[in-house]
Amino acid sequence: MPIQEDLQAFLAEWHDPSPFLEVQTSGSTGTPKRIRVRKEQMLNSARLTCDYLGLKKGDKALLCMPLRYIAGKMMVVRSLYAGLDLIVREPSGHPLADWGDTPLRFAAMIPLQVYNTLRVPEERKRLELTDILIIGGGAIDTALEQEIRQMPNTVYSTYGMTETLSHIALRRLNGPEASPYYHPFPSVKLSLSPDNTLVIDAPLVCDERLATNDVARILPDGSFAIIGRKDNIINSGGIKIQIEEVEERLRPYLDRPYAITAVPDPRLGEALVLLRQGEVPSGAFETLTKYQRPRYVLKVEAIPQTGSGKIDRAACRKLAKNIITKTL
Repeated sequence: MPIQEDLQAFLAEWHDPSPFLEVQTSGSTGTPKRIRVRKEQMLNSARLTCDYLGLKKGDKALLCMPLRYIAGKMMVVRSLYAGLDLIVREPSGHPLADWGDTPLRFAAMIPLQVYNTLRVPEERKRLELTDILIIGGGAIDTALEQEIRQMPNTVYSTYGMTETLSHIALRRLNGPEASPYYHPFPSVKLSLSPDNTLVIDAPLVCDERLATNDVARILPDGSFAIIGRKDNIINSGGIKIQIEEVEERLRPYLDRPYAITAVPDPRLGEALVLLRQGEVPSGAFETLTKYQRPRYVLKVEAIPQTGSGKIDRAACRKLAKNIITKTL
């Protein structure tokens, strides 16, 4: 299997004499690139996670993500650090499809894998028998979070990026400790930039203070919530509108895929646009402020997506502009 070959290549690189190795960034803080990180810092990250979750030698852990990126690499490093029994599966949308009845202690998945798994009763049961599940690599849809809230095991959403060697904060999604806020590891210090974007100081895993593009709110106890991306802010008539906030307010009303975007406007600078595949029921805009209400509502055959299933924001802008240019 290709994943076994990738694992052997990573282990060879891990055990070579160099104190460094290269990792590929996903582009969450800028243009995707390769960066050099210290193996010692990867071990620090593994220790933070394993200690927090109480993982110990012999615990069965599932690797079901590609080893090209930090999430997969860190599952291996956590196993090396804590002596976990690492179960290696070829990355797929259904990582528990042919898994036996042996319960897992620990697994890490992306939201799409969790969504797919919950659609199949046998796979859902296996996931619910997994003691601890962490979910990262993308935003968790409100409907999916509602499903996760009913699960009997322990499930966390993670916050982090390649530059922080996986996550630096966890948010409990179910049980009495469920929260809308992420809680950083004790060694992590957070602040906000003048643009209200999150700034991370995590000396155990990252040599430099890291400025992100994530607009955040930090509570007095140090926990935080992510409001959206700085590059997803629309400036319409001098009013800054966060795309994700508008989409979240519309979610209860729209049962088909949709996206908020913008087009150039001679008076406002940018005008809000709702791209939608289905109908928009009356009252859908009542929860929006007057500045958040779309100037254009455009029906499209499909909402553009990236290869990882996220909304392709640049393609949405281009599509909206093309439609409006043809109709005006």
